Amino acid sequence: MDNDTSDSPKAPGARMARGGSEPVPRQPDLPQPDPGSQDLAQEVVQEAAAADLDPASAGAEDDDEERLPEVAEEPSEAVPEGPLAVGHAAIEHAVRHAPTSPGVYRMLNAANDVLYVGKAKNVRKRLSSYARVSAPQPARILRMIAATVTVEIVSTATETEALLLEANLIKQLRPRFNVQLRDDKSFPYILITGDHWAPQILKHRGAQSRPGRYFGPFASAGAVNRTITALQRAFLIRSCTDAFFESRTRPCLLYQIRRCSGPCTGEIDFPGYTGLVREARDFLSGRSHLVKQELASEMEKASADLAFETAALYRDRLAALSAIQSQQGINPRSVEEADIFAIHQEGGYSCVEVFFFRTGQNWGNRAYFPRAEKSFTPEEVLASFLAQFYDDKPPPKLVLLSREIEESALLAGALSIKAGFKVEVSTPRRGEKKELVAHALTNAREALGRKLADTATQGRLLQGLATSLGLPRQPRRIEVYDNSHIQGTNAVGAMIVAGPDGFIKNQYRKFNIRSEGLTPGDDYAMMREVLQRRFKRLMTPAAEGDAAGPKADDDSFPQWPDLVIIDGGRGQLNAVREIFEGFGLTQVSLLAVAKGPDRDAGRETLFMPDRDPLKLEPRDPVLYFIQRLRDEAHRFVIGTHRKLRKKDIREAGLQEIPGIGPSRKRALLHHFGTLKEIERASIADLGKVPGVSAESARKIFEFFHAQPG
Repeated sequence: MDNDTSDSPKAPGARMARGGSEPVPRQPDLPQPDPGSQDLAQEVVQEAAAADLDPASAGAEDDDEERLPEVAEEPSEAVPEGPLAVGHAAIEHAVRHAPTSPGVYRMLNAANDVLYVGKAKNVRKRLSSYARVSAPQPARILRMIAATVTVEIVSTATETEALLLEANLIKQLRPRFNVQLRDDKSFPYILITGDHWAPQILKHRGAQSRPGRYFGPFASAGAVNRTITALQRAFLIRSCTDAFFESRTRPCLLYQIRRCSGPCTGEIDFPGYTGLVREARDFLSGRSHLVKQELASEMEKASADLAFETAALYRDRLAALSAIQSQQGINPRSVEEADIFAIHQEGGYSCVEVFFFRTGQNWGNRAYFPRAEKSFTPEEVLASFLAQFYDDKPPPKLVLLSREIEESALLAGALSIKAGFKVEVSTPRRGEKKELVAHALTNAREALGRKLADTATQGRLLQGLATSLGLPRQPRRIEVYDNSHIQGTNAVGAMIVAGPDGFIKNQYRKFNIRSEGLTPGDDYAMMREVLQRRFKRLMTPAAEGDAAGPKADDDSFPQWPDLVIIDGGRGQLNAVREIFEGFGLTQVSLLAVAKGPDRDAGRETLFMPDRDPLKLEPRDPVLYFIQRLRDEAHRFVIGTHRKLRKKDIREAGLQEIPGIGPSRKRALLHHFGTLKEIERASIADLGKVPGVSAESARKIFEFFHAQPG
């Protein structure tokens, strides 16, 4: 699918009521929840807890598979009659004031946490089914009823509206008894810009506000990068920024290796470049066969004219196009634009595999592992997953499913309203579409098998860590902290998180060190600031509740760590220990990892409070695990530091380098074009710039390549 705009549809308003109270008068023109406008959702979640720590965070590329969720075990014992009676009474109270029209209801516990979000064509009828004491209910429903103390209701104009609002609220509130799509990252697109005479091809993620043509979605950033590289070989479209383009006086390396046609220096004229851009757009729009025919015709013509170099260029472009299509695996003949969803359940977990087909081409696939209790059927998980998946993503014309869901017609109507064209949701029974779904189901089964195997290995490592360190229990959440700076400048701290399923990259955090009067390079003070900010934020909501400190929650990944690991020795350990004692933290274990002699991996010393230093055997898998945790924190904090440093360099300019004044700066920019190219240059290349001596070249190189501490 290629897009030129990203407008979202609006829907009629809704009226809101709380169980046991009179309905609020209807609000006019309240917008329907959508990716760009979520006024209604914001109104109902304004009391939700704020996001933990600094909002800025970084993670890996999106083609990393998501971790498996924590699955709650169904309790074998019966739910006590007392709590059940309280829950039934609360629901019966809400039923008396519930509307008979469509709407969304939310069940809340005594702490005002949302337990469950549901929708119904007739809200009163649906709530009545929960209120019947004699009706048999699954253990999951009984536990939900027992925890319920109040019910809130939002009436909507249509059942379709209720479906969209329910999906929005589930993603916002993350209720423990709902199926949760745990990864809602935006998908990458390919953008061919439209705001320059020589359009640029690039990867784009986020709001589609820049003029141009957007092609996607692609399943991962890696799929986009591979496709763009092949498209550059096939169509020779530039990928450089406008600033780099305007500063060129000679073609860059991409021109030399035949991945750009060189429009920046006039190596190709305007009509010729426009033709290349048109061919690229046609190829991405599904007219690949026509484009390949044209290139083959031009190759034969050039060969007949004995222009063998030109013919070889067309040959290479044809080969690049064939490489794109071969990388896409299966390319259906009868499916132009579709998303394919296949679900597989095993061991109490669910995996949903999604394949994206656009313009008759396979644009990648991705596995999701939604959080759902074991009592949910595959059809229930898939139905809830789909509504949340398309909450902030454009749907295609066709959605193919491996399981037939109960509300497929309702979902198709909601997606049609969202997309502005008819969307079909179906479960194929025969033919090529059935084969595509079967292929997706095979991938779902294999992805879940790999995840279960990885989780078992990770579980053994965590148990070994608990045994080696003498922890009271196997840690479910480990937080690792590290700092980075160069002589105190651009100081930054970072936290990475690991759990039973590996690194939890969407919970990584960075901390810009901002204490005034901090001695440059004082690692202890930096570590104190980072830990104080982290645990002060965690303690704030706890102080408003019943008790401070970690709370057990078997249904979700905990926010409180069981183990904190810091990079350092006894000094860093004591600095962090003071913070823990100040907050009164006794349930969080603390470990400091000191590097071995000559920073030799495998000879680390482990420090814990009130215990003798510990050294593990060099080949111990637990030691490898600790090293991997430390190295991941180091990688993340170094990357964050370098981004800050590059930003400072861009803002301050080359004058920050000793001995580089305006004249040499001008000479460097004239020679290399951009600051990025100066950073990449070797000492020998820098020395070739007029006016730059060997000593100056060395200083420039060392400035850009100094290693942070």
